[in-house]
Amino acid sequence: MEFKLIIKKLQNTLTPKENSIFSRWYETYESHRLYFDNVKANFKNDVTHIDVKTGWLRIENKLRISKRKKSLRKYASVASVLFFIAVTIIFNNDATEKTDLIVVNDTIKIGTEKAILTLEDGSTVILQKGENYKTKNVVSNGEALVYSSKNNSEDKVAYNYLTIPRGGQFQVILEDGTQVWLNSDSKIKYPKTFINGATREIELLYGEAYFEVSPSSKHNGDSFKVISSQQEVEVLGTVFNLRAYEDETYIYTTLIEGKVVVKNGLTTEILKPNEQIALNVQNSTISMAIVDVYNVASWRNGIFSFKEKPLEEIMKTLSRWYDVDIIFENPVFQKMKFNGVLNKNQNIETILSIIKSTNNINYEVNNDRVIIK
Repeated sequence: MEFKLIIKKLQNTLTPKENSIFSRWYETYESHRLYFDNVKANFKNDVTHIDVKTGWLRIENKLRISKRKKSLRKYASVASVLFFIAVTIIFNNDATEKTDLIVVNDTIKIGTEKAILTLEDGSTVILQKGENYKTKNVVSNGEALVYSSKNNSEDKVAYNYLTIPRGGQFQVILEDGTQVWLNSDSKIKYPKTFINGATREIELLYGEAYFEVSPSSKHNGDSFKVISSQQEVEVLGTVFNLRAYEDETYIYTTLIEGKVVVKNGLTTEILKPNEQIALNVQNSTISMAIVDVYNVASWRNGIFSFKEKPLEEIMKTLSRWYDVDIIFENPVFQKMKFNGVLNKNQNIETILSIIKSTNNINYEVNNDRVIIK
């Protein structure tokens, strides 16, 4: 569910359809209710007096103290405050300074909701913000694609594909109620309806997706499986993030809530909340680590959160969201690490100007290319 629906709920401006989406989200998990309560508590705060630096350092402190015990909902209060800050950004290499945004001309478009739906007969439908689409079994408001829930007695599965281009993002609610948020440059394959008595199975062909899986208890015990390159993730009902970009060496599976089983043909691992498995697609080796799930999943709520990330990785993320090519003329800058909390709705030139002012890194914007000099 999109964060703006939470705000509209607090403002009592939800449409009947939006209220239905919100209610289903709110009732699915306790963590959703806790998150909403935390946002509600902070909604009345005067954001012009929020200390962004202190908020970020508090997150860091909480993560250091309780990495193994805290889950995403524990940080929701601080995260929700940061989300409201539209005029301030932290982006530096020691996380100790606060920099006001610099307003510059917009030459590169900010990403938005858009996707390409491929139907079972091979035909395609362009989905984009502000345009509606409706058939007998599926409807879209231009920001999410929702499949109708119904009893299914068919024995043959018909698949749809949803492709998210660079510069896009989209949500799909599957026939069983499972919610999937797709990041830029991603593609999934899924059935229009699931077969009763069989494993509910979808495939992340490439990209990044955040899953809130409808529990198996609501589907006569039918489990849920996500296939990606060289691995599969089996769940009963849980929340997790899966990152499997084609141009990256690792597939990252991060558990936020519940329990999942990750199999790659050679090994089987059970993940607990706050744990992440990294699968090297080149040699099939895996490693497991405790991670900050806020940093991993914040993209879904309109935030990029980087903690000790090299500029090369940050720029790759930004290139997908803003649909630009990044060129490093000076390779020294590629490994320079940064901490940052960025609103995804900010102009990319704003971000670049801050990098330049705080680290003396020059850049040039040439149509759809950003050259780091």
